[in-house]
Amino acid sequence: MKDKVSQLFKDKVFLVLLVLGLLTIVAAAGVITVQRGNGAGESPYLQVPDQSGMIVEETAPQKTQGAVAGNSNAAKNLEEEMQVADSPKATAKQEDQTQAVKAGTGKNAAQSLTLNFSDASRMTWPVRGNVILDYNMESTIYFPTLDQYKCNPGIVIQEDVSTPVVAPANAKVEKISSNEEIGNYVILNMGNEYKAICGQLKELQVVENEYIKEGQVLGYVAEPTKYYSVEGANVFFELTHKDKSIDPLDYME
Repeated sequence: MKDKVSQLFKDKVFLVLLVLGLLTIVAAAGVITVQRGNGAGESPYLQVPDQSGMIVEETAPQKTQGAVAGNSNAAKNLEEEMQVADSPKATAKQEDQTQAVKAGTGKNAAQSLTLNFSDASRMTWPVRGNVILDYNMESTIYFPTLDQYKCNPGIVIQEDVSTPVVAPANAKVEKISSNEEIGNYVILNMGNEYKAICGQLKELQVVENEYIKEGQVLGYVAEPTKYYSVEGANVFFELTHKDKSIDPLDYME
């Protein structure tokens, strides 16, 4: 009986050793295979393509678009420009520029106009009303309001209150003043010592030393002064050459 047990034990030990030997051989074969693969320069693992280049290429256009759309500095600059444009100084400057353009002042305005009025020139009517008192420096004419006869250095043109009064020719506003007889008036230098005087005005639209074009609004017809209360609302218009009054009707279109 002991011999049989001993034999079985020996047989089991042999089988265990045999299995261990086989496992050792398999493991050794696996190691050799791995080493051969490494020696050939090939990895047993799946090679994943390098995506770093792809990431850079996709990022670059986004940065370019950001630069086109504007960065924080651009937004800041825009905000500062808007604040400057809305500031009181900027607003005042814009208003001054608007007034200058409206008035037509400056060297450019002077150079763009030709002040060359002559005996052959013709003028635009300051208003299109009836002449109720003619020019006459050789004899006297009757003035209804004053109830007297006297010479008249200009013409009196009837027109409604608030009617626009325009410049008869290209000119420079030489003087703006007022007196009891013709109220607010403007003296226009038209060149070659020809000057025009427009009186009975209100709400003047021009300033002294301004260059104005023919047809530009000087102001509007005012209520008549006490010297013309009977004649009614009108425009007094006088033309002089070398400071001597001449008949303006000879130069009207």
